[in-house]
Amino acid sequence: MTGTGTPLRVGLVGYGLAGSVFHAPLIAATEGLVLDTIVTSNPERQKQARAEFPDVRFVATPDELWAHAGELDLVVIASPNKTHVSVATAALEAGLSVVVDKPIAGTAAEARELAALAKARGLLLSVFQNRRWDNDFLTLRKLIADGSLGEVQRFESRFERWRPQLKGGWRESGDPQEIGGLLYDLGSHLVDQALTLFGPVTLVYAESDLRRPGAQADDDTFFALTHANGVRSHLYASATTAQLGPRFRVLGSAAGYVKYGLDPQEADLRDGKRPDTHKPWGVEDESQWGRLGAGESPLTGGGDPVETLPGDYPAYYAAVADALRNGTPPPVTAEQAAAALEVLEAARRSAREGVTVEVSV
Repeated sequence: MTGTGTPLRVGLVGYGLAGSVFHAPLIAATEGLVLDTIVTSNPERQKQARAEFPDVRFVATPDELWAHAGELDLVVIASPNKTHVSVATAALEAGLSVVVDKPIAGTAAEARELAALAKARGLLLSVFQNRRWDNDFLTLRKLIADGSLGEVQRFESRFERWRPQLKGGWRESGDPQEIGGLLYDLGSHLVDQALTLFGPVTLVYAESDLRRPGAQADDDTFFALTHANGVRSHLYASATTAQLGPRFRVLGSAAGYVKYGLDPQEADLRDGKRPDTHKPWGVEDESQWGRLGAGESPLTGGGDPVETLPGDYPAYYAAVADALRNGTPPPVTAEQAAAALEVLEAARRSAREGVTVEVSV
């Protein structure tokens, strides 16, 4: 635990998409946190960061950050996936609490090793799963909790895009060490949400394809999960979807909920809007609300509109700050991330071998 009073000082490793769009703005917007140091050797990224955070310090490598570990309270790792385990290990060994962008590691075993190291050192270790605070996910949790759907039977969840041309970069690399492809990228969010809503998984079936010319990593993946409580989750992650499906279609014994469109927070962050200055935050237009009903398609007027709750990405770092100061549980644990990685590993095996894979609960 860190005492109250002065702000908690945060070091950020990496200033690419994750660091610049998500972590830095959300850290800066959180009461009690201050963005102290950014690790990047890229002059353009330094210039970009300096424009928004004029008081931030820069170092070129994580090793330079560890040399000043005593001046920090938290390290956030937003570097490429293949570096997550090594950088998180070094940070914990330097005595620093850690937030790691998803996926925390390439395997569940590595995630559990990091969790054990953090526990042994008495340090916080959390995984950035911001999609738990998407507006549609928060709304769905409320509908499930208040019984509006009855007993949920099937959960359909999609992160679909239409990107017929490759963009390049490590996320599309076929090198297993890069931990690229949609299964581990968008799939990390899809599985985390499914486990958060419906608990452990016993069976996994997956189909994973390389659709675009020159693709080296999966760009069109489907996986079906059977949860221990009987719910079935059908999850889609694709960059090759010419007509996008609903973000959620959730079918219960009493009613179904269908929601199209994406939470606006990522787009707002990309556009330079900030949660501490742009109010209201995470609110979508009424035209984007989902519909709840039974017996008719929402596209032909079936069901009633359900007001979408505001999205709340800032809640993640507020919970991290509370955990550091007061010893409350972190908002997402490494053990939860390991459970999701078990499912992703099973999905990868299922797609490769054409089999349904059992997962121990």
